[in-house]
Amino acid sequence: MGGHVSSFHTRVRSGRVGAAVAAAGLLTALLTAGPAAATPDPGDLTPGSGNQQGAGLADGRELAPGEIPGQDEIVHSANIKPLANIPSADPAAINSDLAFQGRYAYAGSYNGFTIYDIADPKAPKTVTQVLCPGGQNDISVYGDLLFLSTDSSRSDDSCNSVSQPATEKSSWEGIKIFDIKDKKNPRYIKSVETNCGSHTHTLVPGGRDIYLYVASYSPNEAFPDCKPPHDGISVVKVPKKAPTQASVVAFPILFPDGGNPGAPTNPGVSKTTGCHDITVLPSKNLAAGACMGDGILFDISRPEQPRVIDRVQDNVNFAFWHSATFNERANKVVFTDELGGGGGPTCNEATGPNRGADGIYDITGRGDQRKLAFRSYFKIPRHQADTENCVAHNGSLIPVGGGRDIMVQAWYQGGVSVWEFTDSAQPKEIGYFERGPLTTDQLGLGGSWSAYYYNGHIYSNDIAKGLDVLRLDDWRTESAKWVRLDRLNVQSQPEYR
Repeated sequence: MGGHVSSFHTRVRSGRVGAAVAAAGLLTALLTAGPAAATPDPGDLTPGSGNQQGAGLADGRELAPGEIPGQDEIVHSANIKPLANIPSADPAAINSDLAFQGRYAYAGSYNGFTIYDIADPKAPKTVTQVLCPGGQNDISVYGDLLFLSTDSSRSDDSCNSVSQPATEKSSWEGIKIFDIKDKKNPRYIKSVETNCGSHTHTLVPGGRDIYLYVASYSPNEAFPDCKPPHDGISVVKVPKKAPTQASVVAFPILFPDGGNPGAPTNPGVSKTTGCHDITVLPSKNLAAGACMGDGILFDISRPEQPRVIDRVQDNVNFAFWHSATFNERANKVVFTDELGGGGGPTCNEATGPNRGADGIYDITGRGDQRKLAFRSYFKIPRHQADTENCVAHNGSLIPVGGGRDIMVQAWYQGGVSVWEFTDSAQPKEIGYFERGPLTTDQLGLGGSWSAYYYNGHIYSNDIAKGLDVLRLDDWRTESAKWVRLDRLNVQSQPEYR
């Protein structure tokens, strides 16, 4: 979800790049020439080190225009206050997406997931950690069920599995389901294998059943369970009263023409071979898909048969359609472009303001005549160091109502940005929180993977630093503090009012 999350999956499972420094030269070459689809996933890199942040966060300060903060230095706008940080228990693991339910936050990582008690946002507590390796462990929750995505080829479906090449038929990737009734002792109860794994999944609530839209991509003739064409998504049906009967019930084709051909037709653009992430708006029976070289709007009134209404491409500035967010009135969609795969330094003057950015689209027309109409790009106005991986990543609406459109978003080492797009053509940043570079001598991997607003606070899962809790005090967002949710899976957007 992950929306989540990282992107550009090479799916070459046996030869991970072991260190960020080894990838730095590769990324530099890929960002200046060649198709974006070849860019490694952040999971191919090693998290940067830097200093481990403690729970007593420094107050920080505001940045001067054009300034880059010092190594590990905390900076933030006057309207954001850092409240707490729980350092990563496993500094070697990459932290990924977040989900929420009641007083708990659920944080994925490439090694499993952690449950936090956030009843007191100023003093969150670790409830339990579950070791269950399998990139990238995109995560969602519903009732007593927790769902994890495995998109790294494993020897089997257990939590004791080891990496195994995708060329071997016995390799496993897909969805894992846990019973989390006892928060201190989650139980693994079911797995569902899906074609090409599960890079992300999106929970679609229903009556008797829950559906998961499983996004995956990058097929290869050499992969027995992931051969081309791969032009759709897997639909997993989970009976609420019998979750161990979960199974794949459909594979709807979203791109009967194959989607964006990518390079050489469209240089620097990913060829569409599936979707990276999907956001559903169940109250409107709508979904928005970020699908590598394409952005799509589709009808999900029949959840097993999602139907494409409109499809757009941006072959000038978008390299990889990564994730999507509707506004509250469902007349806009923000799509993100994860240029560089999350491992590249793209928030700099050389890359410019229109690449590795958000694309804001208005939804025009009605019914099947609805269209996605491009309005503008948004990118954080704070340049980052060339040693910082930075690009548009996972965010959520801040439910302010009243016709205003404001969201919070993660930008890896670009930190956390709060920005307004009420005027689709004139978006602007209204708040930020970030740390200085993890490393100053080579490209490091770190920063906020997901930054979401939940029940009055911003929660950020930082790849290297762990869970951050932020408080936002701004007249434009005060109304959101009165909106209380009992659950938030960001890619399953709620109706806030």
